[in-house]
Amino acid sequence: MPVTIEVPRAELMERLAAHKTIGGVPPEEHEWLAEHGQMRAYHVGEIVVRPTENVVEMIVLLEGHAAIYIARGGGRRKVMEWRGGDVTGLLPYSRLTHPPGETMIEEPSQGLVVHRDRFPEMVNRCPTVTGILVHIMIDRARQFTSTDWQDEKMMSLGKLAAGLAHELNNPASAVARSSKLLSSALIEAEEAAHALGAAHVSDEQRARIEALRDGSLVPATTGVFSAIERSDREDDVTSWLEEHGADVGPAQALAESGIGIDGLDALADGLSPDALDVALRSIAAGYMTRSLASDIQRAATRIYDLVSAVKRFTYMDRATVAEPASIAQGLIDTVAVLASKAKSKSVTVRLDVPDNLPLVRAYGGELNQVWSNLIENALDAVPPSGQIVVSAKQEGPGVVVRIVDDGPGIPPDVQPRIFDPFFTTKPVGQGTGLGLDISRRVVQHHEGQIEVESRPGRTEFRVTIPV
Repeated sequence: MPVTIEVPRAELMERLAAHKTIGGVPPEEHEWLAEHGQMRAYHVGEIVVRPTENVVEMIVLLEGHAAIYIARGGGRRKVMEWRGGDVTGLLPYSRLTHPPGETMIEEPSQGLVVHRDRFPEMVNRCPTVTGILVHIMIDRARQFTSTDWQDEKMMSLGKLAAGLAHELNNPASAVARSSKLLSSALIEAEEAAHALGAAHVSDEQRARIEALRDGSLVPATTGVFSAIERSDREDDVTSWLEEHGADVGPAQALAESGIGIDGLDALADGLSPDALDVALRSIAAGYMTRSLASDIQRAATRIYDLVSAVKRFTYMDRATVAEPASIAQGLIDTVAVLASKAKSKSVTVRLDVPDNLPLVRAYGGELNQVWSNLIENALDAVPPSGQIVVSAKQEGPGVVVRIVDDGPGIPPDVQPRIFDPFFTTKPVGQGTGLGLDISRRVVQHHEGQIEVESRPGRTEFRVTIPV
C-alpha cells in the first residue's frame, strides 16, 4: 500500500511550481492543491489500482515512473506510462470507473493525491488546472482508443493471415501437384501424337480420334463424378477395353474424360486393334494434359480471387478517407476471408444480398472490420453444423445489414454489457473484449446504428448505415 508522507508546505509549493504539467498555473491554485491533497510515496512493483477496483483519486506525479498494463489476446503488455511531471488517475469530468488494466509503479515515486470528492470544489477554485486536466483526459482517451484499435486490428490480421494461409494452401498445393504431373503428361501426349502419326488410319478415322481427344472436358462445376460413379465408369471402360483386346492402362483417364461406351464403340468401328490402342492412348493423354492445365488454371484463379478479396477487405490499396463504398462487396469479401473458419466447424454461411444495393459513403476498411467482428462472433457462437445468414437490403434512408445465427443466444444478464470495452465471455487469451465496442464506435462514426436481439436458437445483430 502507498505510504502517506509529510512534506513541508514551502517544499511542496516549489515542487508544484516546477511541475511540467501544472507548474505554470496561478500560485493560488497550487495553494489549493497543497491544502486539499495528500502526499504519498509508492514502492517499485506496487499496484496503484487494479481493474476490479474503483478509481477514486487523481495523482499529480512529482517524481518516479508508473505504467498501466493490460492483458489482451496477445498477452499482458504496457499501453501507457507516466513519469514525474505528469498527472494520472481519475480526472475531472472523466466517466472512468474501473481502469482497463493494472497501474504499476516502475520506479520509487511520490505524488500529490486529490480525492474525487474534492473535484467539484477544485473545478471552481482551480479553473486553470481543470482546463489542463480536461485536455489530458481527452488525449488519454484518444491514446487508449488508438491502442484498442491497433490491438484489435493486429488480432484480426493474425486471424485473417491464418485463415488465408489455410485457404491458399489447397489451391497452391493443387498448382504444385498438377504442374508436376503435367510434365510427364506432356511427354506422354507427345509420344502418343508420334504413335498416332505413324498409325495407318484414314483421314475420317483420324478426325474422329481428334474430335474425341479435343472434346470438352466435364465441367468442374458439376463435381465431375462421385467416387462410386467414377469407380463404376472405370469398371465399365475397363471391361470394354478387355473385350476389345485393348490396353487397359488408359481406363481411368478415359472414364474421367466423360467418354461413354457409345463413343468408344463408334471409335472402334473400322480400327485395327493396334490402331485402337494408339487412338485410346492419344485420347487419354490429350485429356490428362488438358485436365491438368485446367486444374492449374482453376487453382491459380482461386488464389487470385482470394488475394483480391483480401485487398478489398482491408482496403489496402485505397486512401483512408470516406468514399462511396459497396456494403454488398464488403460482405462477400468478408465471408470469403472467413470461409476456412466456417468450413472447420462445418457451419453454413448463407449470403442474401441483392445486386442493386445502394452505395454508402464510408471508410470501407472500417466497415469490413465490423462485418468481420460480427460474423466471427457468430461463428464462435454457433455449434458445429450450425447456420449463419448474412443479409442486406435498403430500408428507407439506410442500408440494413442483418447477421443471424442459430447459436444458444446471449444470456439476458449479459446483453446490456456486450458493447462495453474489455467485456468478453470468451476464455482468457481468446478475446480482447474490444470487437463489439470498436464495431459500435465505427457504426456511430458512420452516423449509423447497431442493435442486437437474442434468444436461444436465434441471435440477430442489425447494423444500419445511411445511404
